[in-house]
Amino acid sequence: MTLTATTAHLVPVAPSSGALRPLGLDEVRITGGFWHRRQEVNGTNTLDHIEGWLEREGWLGNFDLAAAGTLPAGRRGREFSDSEVYKYLEAVAWELGRLGALTDPHASERASALEARFHAIVARVAAAQEPDGYLNTRFGRPGQGARWSDLEWGHELYCLGHLFQAAVARHRTRPGADDGLVDVARRAADLVCEVFGDGGIERICGHAEVEVGLAELGRALGEPRYLTQAALFVERHGRGTLADIEWGRSYYQDDISVRDATALRGHSVRANYLAAGAADVAIETGDDELLDALARQWDATVERRTYVTGGQGSHHQDEAFGDDWELPADRAYSETCAGVASVMFSWRLLLATGDAKYADLVERTLFNVVETSPAADGRAFYYANTLHQRVPGAAADPDAVSPRAHSSLRAPWFDVSCCPPNTARTFASLAGYLATADASGVQLHQYAPARIRTTLDDGHEVALAVSTDYPADGIVRVEVLASGGDAPWTLSLRVPAWAAGASLSVRPAGGGGVETRAAAPGTAAVERAFAAGDVVELSLPVAPRFTAPDPRVDAVRGCLVVERGPEVFALETVDLVGTPLEGADFADLHVDATAPPRDLPDGGVAAAIVDRRTGARTEAPLVPYHAWAERGPSQMRVWVPVAERLPLGE
Repeated sequence: MTLTATTAHLVPVAPSSGALRPLGLDEVRITGGFWHRRQEVNGTNTLDHIEGWLEREGWLGNFDLAAAGTLPAGRRGREFSDSEVYKYLEAVAWELGRLGALTDPHASERASALEARFHAIVARVAAAQEPDGYLNTRFGRPGQGARWSDLEWGHELYCLGHLFQAAVARHRTRPGADDGLVDVARRAADLVCEVFGDGGIERICGHAEVEVGLAELGRALGEPRYLTQAALFVERHGRGTLADIEWGRSYYQDDISVRDATALRGHSVRANYLAAGAADVAIETGDDELLDALARQWDATVERRTYVTGGQGSHHQDEAFGDDWELPADRAYSETCAGVASVMFSWRLLLATGDAKYADLVERTLFNVVETSPAADGRAFYYANTLHQRVPGAAADPDAVSPRAHSSLRAPWFDVSCCPPNTARTFASLAGYLATADASGVQLHQYAPARIRTTLDDGHEVALAVSTDYPADGIVRVEVLASGGDAPWTLSLRVPAWAAGASLSVRPAGGGGVETRAAAPGTAAVERAFAAGDVVELSLPVAPRFTAPDPRVDAVRGCLVVERGPEVFALETVDLVGTPLEGADFADLHVDATAPPRDLPDGGVAAAIVDRRTGARTEAPLVPYHAWAERGPSQMRVWVPVAERLPLGE
């Protein structure tokens, strides 16, 4: 296979072929609204918070100990703690790319300070690398396990996969930077190819991630060996090279081959990372059979093993997918990192095929899983995301590390703290998931106020301004700022699957008749010789609606959830204070399905809630699921039982 290093735009994923070309942070800038607020909090609060805890817990200090030759004494954190440093570096690299697209002096000052911190941490990481490229603080020294001696649980290759992704982010946002991170990653990747290539150790890592890291590093550096090694790892899954465990080899996707699987299974983060890496391999090698298999697995997983929030993983014991239709709300694990990994997998399939359904899941997962994890101030997080909190939680100690799976209230840090830096890298790079281009024009997949400027295949420069208050409002207005010529091109906008009744209007710059037509779910496209000042407006029906579960999901049969646009809403007991339902048994609260949910004047949503035992009733405000538990301990549920017409007390 052949790979050529390119001056790829600032994108997390840069496939060499596919239906769509992603537009990067240098082409798309989020300028306001919902996601801009989150990006600002991420850049100003969350990154500082993460670095502080990495330092405090000694996970950064492990690299200093390695460089000083004093390990294993003093090492802190789990076997995979190195990876959290790499994810943080990736988040910082993308944030520097985001700040570089801004023009205000304050952004430049922030970037300068962040750049210095990035250099300082990379220097500590680089100092710990062995002469042959090996880099891990848990293995390989006297008093530690030997290199590659615990591939089931050691996470050595997993950690390196995140190192590679950090290096890709750095290479694309600061080409030729003198910090040395790309060289560190290249040396480590060369060692992986030497040790695990043909004739070497023909096994896999118990936690997939190196596959996607190697594939993207190969793309970024034009090094085909890395993609070849990624392909080897993908094909080795299912050969039973890892030891069997109590949950079976499906836990780390070593029970059947990637090509033969019918749905994602086992540990949900591992499964999605592997699928993302396999998609990269399939695209770069032209392996349509593998890509088709992955698409079928995505379909089955979304239909049968994905929560209404987009969350994935219903087992706590092994952080894994359950069987088909096994989606209990109160036992939802729905790990935040699985949401991030799901976005990665779906985005790759979208680029490969152009099918809007993949962007639908990206949107649902971003709003209702990834955004749910961090608190509004970006300094506390959920690891798991339950859909039903039966007992009010307790506030986490702001100065203590919390167990990972508590779904009580958001915690500042976890003993397994993969989720904070995972959300941070996603939010920092979010502009790279909004839009794409192809030979015919530009496509918008996610909606936020934004400025877009790119060059089409025919050499014409196109510039767009997106204005919207989405998701609070369903109007998405796209103004053409520059069209670059008289040739026609196509502007496409995604119409979400829930948006039946959407419409699309075209308002010519020079006045004249406004063209309006229905826009069915999928993609709405306008082809014309656009002129500066032309406006395309998509109107999405974002009125609150009831959604019923698939009847095969027995855990929530007879329940409804309220959605508005892409957001899932929840009933929280804090909103019942001062109403006739204050103090009622939360288990007795039902929703009156005969009274449709409605918008409130303050922008909120309300539904009619009834106490089935007493008959008491109120129109209760509902909270966007991603904002639940921001007002203290409470009970919460997403799926609410439907009120039955029964005599009181039955």
